Amino acid sequence: MRVSDDRYTRDRLRLDLALRLIRHEARTFTIRQWTGLSDDRIRKLYRSYVSAAGSKPVLRHRGKSPRQAAYFFRSANTNFEAAQLASLYVLCGLLCATGAGSKKVALESRYQIGSLESGTLLCLAYEAYCQLHAPISISFEHAWFLLLALARRDEVVLSRCVVCGGVQLRDVLARRHVGCTNCSPVGSKPAMERAGP
Repeated sequence: MRVSDDRYTRDRLRLDLALRLIRHEARTFTIRQWTGLSDDRIRKLYRSYVSAAGSKPVLRHRGKSPRQAAYFFRSANTNFEAAQLASLYVLCGLLCATGAGSKKVALESRYQIGSLESGTLLCLAYEAYCQLHAPISISFEHAWFLLLALARRDEVVLSRCVVCGGVQLRDVLARRHVGCTNCSPVGSKPAMERAGP
């Protein structure tokens, strides 16, 4: 049987993306979602190319992927990094921002699960985030959940700070919406109260 060039290229790209996801310590289920490779093939890739490489150890996480939006609001630093990561998703084309003039920034998803192009863009956005922050607060699995949550718009959204106009990550279910972490430090009055009439 003759293998076409297109099929070879697609298989190579799929394996390259799987190795990239493994190096980001993505769970097997996540790698399978993005590449379509079997669990066995993913484990063999890890053993052959990552664990045998002997450089920096790459952990293999087990269990369910993170699914709690409260993670992004546990500290001002994590919230700030999550807002930056969300902005990188927009820059990479995984999300499209609409309603730029209003307080709430509506996002439409532009990624497709299982698409090698979208998977590569997700890795690019996460790698850019890692370049901006050392050490990082957000794991790859949390970053993937953030993208899902922003696309669903039922737990977290991007919005503009009422004081400075900067982009912030906002909890949709929170009772009070205050300014960004720069404008309303922890322990102080909410930004809306401090801003005055």
